[in-house]
Amino acid sequence: MDIIKAALLPHLLEIIGILLASLIGWAANTARRKWGIDIEARHREALQSALLNGARLALERGFGGQAAVAEILKHVQISVPDAVIALDARAEVLGNLAQAKLREAAQGAGGIQKLEAALKELSARRG
Repeated sequence: MDIIKAALLPHLLEIIGILLASLIGWAANTARRKWGIDIEARHREALQSALLNGARLALERGFGGQAAVAEILKHVQISVPDAVIALDARAEVLGNLAQAKLREAAQGAGGIQKLEAALKELSARRG
C-alpha cells in the first residue's frame, strides 16, 4: 500500500499544481479584463472632458474654425496625454471629436448668452 501511495503522490501533487495554476490564471485574466475596462472608461471620460474644456477655452479666447480645433487638440495633448495614448486615438478621430465638442460648447455658450440677455432685459424692465 505504501508503494502505491509513494507512486501516486508525485502525480497527485502535479495535478493539484495544474489546478492551482489554472485557477490563478483564470482569476488574473478576469481581474485584468475588469480593471482594463474600468481604466479604459476613465480614459474615455477624461478625453471627453478635456475636449469639452478645450472647446470652451477656445471659444473664450475667440478662436473659430480650424484655429479652435487646433486649440482644442493642443489642450487635449497637454491635459490627458495618457488617455490619448491608451485609447490609441488617431489625429483624424480627435479632430472630428474636437469639432463636435466645439459645436456643443458653442450651443451651450449661445444658450448662456441668450439667458444673460433675457435677464438683462428683465432687469431693465424692472429698474
